[in-house]
Amino acid sequence: MYEAVKSLHSYWAYLVFIVLIVTVINVLIKVFGKKEYEVKDFRLALFTLILTHTQLLIGMILYVVSPRLELWSQLGGEVMKNSIARLYLVEHPIVNILAIAAITIGYSKHKKKLTSQAKLKPIAIFYTIGLVLLLSRIPWDVWLG
Repeated sequence: MYEAVKSLHSYWAYLVFIVLIVTVINVLIKVFGKKEYEVKDFRLALFTLILTHTQLLIGMILYVVSPRLELWSQLGGEVMKNSIARLYLVEHPIVNILAIAAITIGYSKHKKKLTSQAKLKPIAIFYTIGLVLLLSRIPWDVWLG
């Protein structure tokens, strides 16, 4: 089960990144170009939100079924001294949860606004923060290898 969930988590991440990058580029073009908020922007932001939340759920399942979870009992407080264990057990989950929280906040804030620029700015700010956070904690050597 671990390998199947790990593969799903990895491949789903490609989809998340593609859609998140498209969303961020789209909204930044609209913000800096002073363009109008459209239904397409709403759908793209919502689709990105759904994909990231799905990735979070897959990641939570992966965390629980992962053999790395046993490192907590084996290493205890020493997990923080082991860079690989710290990345997989602490940094990757916490930073990615914060990234998805930022995306969720951006989506929620934009729904309350009435004008186009007011709607686009929270998406631009919080989705970009989410993207940067996600990119910062990816285990690149494993993911791309």
